[in-house]
Amino acid sequence: MKEEMSSVYSFLDVERKWYDYWLNKDYFHAEVDNSKKPFCIVLPPPNITGSLHLGHALNATIQDILIRWKRMQGYNALWIPGTDHAGIATQMVVERELLKEGKSRWDLGREKFLERVWDWKEKYGNTIVEQLKKLGVSCDWKRFRFTMDEVYSKAVIKAFVELYKKGYIYRGERIINWCPRCRTAISDLEVRYVEESSYLWYIKYPFYDEEGYIVIATARPETMLGDTAVAVNPGDDRYKHLIGKKVILPLVGRVIPIIGDEAVDPSFGTGALKVTPAHDADDFEIGKKHNLDFISVIDEKGFMNENAGKYKGLSVLECRKKIEEDLEKEGFLLKKEVYVHDVATCDRCGTPIEPMISKQWFMKMDNLANPAILAVEEGKVKFIPDRWKKVYFDWMYNIKDWCLSRQLWWGHRIPAWYCNDCGHINVDEKSPDKCENCGSSNLKQDDDVLDTWFSSALWPLGTLGWPEDTEDLKYFYPTSVLSTARDIINLWVARMIMMGLEFKKDVPFYHVYVHPTVLTREGKRMSKSKGTGVDPLDLINKYGADVTRFGLAIQCTEMQDLRFHEENFENTRNFTNKIWNASRFVISNLEDRKYSEVNLEYHLLSLSDKWILSRLQKEIKEVTDHLENYRFSEYVKTIYNFFWNEFCDWYIEMVKPRLSQREDPESRLVAQTILWKVLRDNLKLLHPVMPFITEEIWHKLPESSESIMISSWPITDDTFINEKAEKDMEFIMELIRTIRAIRAEFNISPSDVIKVDFYTLDKEKEILLLGNSGYFSILAKAEINKIDEKKDFKNVVHKVFEDVDLYVNLKGLIDITKEKERIKKELEEAINLKKKIEERLSNEEFLRKAPEHVVEKEKEKLESINKKIRSLEESFSILE
Repeated sequence: MKEEMSSVYSFLDVERKWYDYWLNKDYFHAEVDNSKKPFCIVLPPPNITGSLHLGHALNATIQDILIRWKRMQGYNALWIPGTDHAGIATQMVVERELLKEGKSRWDLGREKFLERVWDWKEKYGNTIVEQLKKLGVSCDWKRFRFTMDEVYSKAVIKAFVELYKKGYIYRGERIINWCPRCRTAISDLEVRYVEESSYLWYIKYPFYDEEGYIVIATARPETMLGDTAVAVNPGDDRYKHLIGKKVILPLVGRVIPIIGDEAVDPSFGTGALKVTPAHDADDFEIGKKHNLDFISVIDEKGFMNENAGKYKGLSVLECRKKIEEDLEKEGFLLKKEVYVHDVATCDRCGTPIEPMISKQWFMKMDNLANPAILAVEEGKVKFIPDRWKKVYFDWMYNIKDWCLSRQLWWGHRIPAWYCNDCGHINVDEKSPDKCENCGSSNLKQDDDVLDTWFSSALWPLGTLGWPEDTEDLKYFYPTSVLSTARDIINLWVARMIMMGLEFKKDVPFYHVYVHPTVLTREGKRMSKSKGTGVDPLDLINKYGADVTRFGLAIQCTEMQDLRFHEENFENTRNFTNKIWNASRFVISNLEDRKYSEVNLEYHLLSLSDKWILSRLQKEIKEVTDHLENYRFSEYVKTIYNFFWNEFCDWYIEMVKPRLSQREDPESRLVAQTILWKVLRDNLKLLHPVMPFITEEIWHKLPESSESIMISSWPITDDTFINEKAEKDMEFIMELIRTIRAIRAEFNISPSDVIKVDFYTLDKEKEILLLGNSGYFSILAKAEINKIDEKKDFKNVVHKVFEDVDLYVNLKGLIDITKEKERIKKELEEAINLKKKIEERLSNEEFLRKAPEHVVEKEKEKLESINKKIRSLEESFSILE
């Protein structure tokens, strides 16, 4: 016999035990097996600087649900984990550590600094991995990849060299986003726009050879030191006659032309634009088009350089203030007005970005983007929900060249060596001994590293062994599904599709599931600094991993945002207790025998037996369909509703008497077999989302294999689907619910048996009710009796269901006078409460100041109290 179940479920005793068991049994590991269909997921690699947040926990839960489900379906399921070296983020962390010692990376030098980063990575880099294990994820840890490990780095360097040889990668001077704090270029997708209230300065630019001036408006007066033109729209009647004239640049004295360009927005400011080609992306394009000079006035640290003249050495903001003072003093400042606009900042550190011209490595994207666009248009890659492909297309249709180089030390160093003798650039997978152009050995490697997203773009390829043509790559590629967040569709998803098509001539995955973003209950982004962040480890420690997973999954709808409600976790904790207690009851009533050998088709089944078996088949079908279509909330809700509402609240209660009937062994065996079957199948259905409790119960169940994880997924058996049994049982349940409600409504003692009369001309209904009268006795403590004609008694509750009239005579069951007094008092209290809520909801100040969810709560209260009043009035009228 199996060991007895404890009276209370403790996740603390269970979770570590079973995770170690799974690891020891090697259940997470997958090798190539041509006899099975592959199912493969790559874990979006978290940064080594990261710790688990709710977004990670949600995404890991989604992926683990899928991988455990497919494993149970018989697929050769592989989930590849790994971490990302996170160039800027990791370097910043280590630099901050050095700062505490009063040092900078420059004091250490590149080699020593990188040793420090590797030391930090070994010490802290796996924090998030250990946290993921606490969540119960079934990743193949034997295949763990790090984007800077030797095997993966080989793939990164190979990709760069191949793309360079094809002419896609080039080095050139262009305007880039520069972060003065991180001291590196960043891509457009790594720029975060933050709303800021600043000013527009209106400045007079005097004409060179005549009286008068033209007024420009700018949000950045400090960059005027690098102006090389004023531009107007040639269609603007106010200015088109000035095109070709010249103006004198205030404070500098440089003579610059007025040019016409259709890129100028006549509605912004005055309609006249100061053109600073070296410090604005749009101005850069205008500058190229009109052959203007490019004058840089801001250096890499965010200070004014030698071209800024007397302002050299000032920070950008100091210079702005000094420029304003000087413009006002010399009569060039017409006015300044408040201006609210979006300021480009570094997504990593929050520092305002400086657009500046720099020599960087770029990748041409057009030839890579076109096949990737086609792959999504033709449905080779499918976004779920479908709306997210618009985000993908919006970026891909307007894609620009990608700035690949970063002025960092931590990362994949660009495999380019400059010949100091002839200037030739040597690009190779290995360090060359001599210049391929002139033969000189006087070579120096480029100091820059590659954008982290370049290496991440190879993740499905590199984790499976590319550039080698491995058996893993042949078997598991393309992977099956990618689950990710919406904010990296362009940063990561699009680039993986491009790289997959470029290097393997196939998409890297077939489905892209974009999960909701976890927000606070008020719909705001979570923030640790503001105290609105929720640590999933706190949830795991408080509720356990199963509850955390289920609580996240039940909120994972097709909406783009998930508002966090801790009540979901409290409700789920109650559900785990229900699962445990129901399982404990069922198992305690089973014997050590093979219930799988009991063929129910050869036994007499009651209505409740037929009903629960039919509902079970539909549950299996619905659950599987929800998973096939990534409806995770519906998946868990379906099980929750079936297990709690149908199995526990109804079927278990209905069969309790049969379990103690030793004189009817067939009925007892049928009840035991069905309880075993329903519990067994529901444990399997639950396992992908609640792996620990299901494994614990599984080992207490007769006929359990060595692990539920490797058991087979339930399959619908259509022979048990019985629509009539479902309809009949639902009708009986509705009557029982009504009788229970009457008992509660009129405070009828739970120990009192109530007599229920029914009248019907429908012979089938009569047979149904009289033939199943036992259910009324068990579940409503009611005796049901047929009468031959409709009656209209005083103090009788009368309800009609389809073509059945139900009568419950209250005389003798309750004290009518006392009950009327009670209802009258409750009615008065309800009416008073209604008035208070209505007053609150008619108060304009309350509606204006109260949070939206508070107002909604009051509206819900009003609706609830109105229902209560109607019910009390109806009850009072019955007793009159």
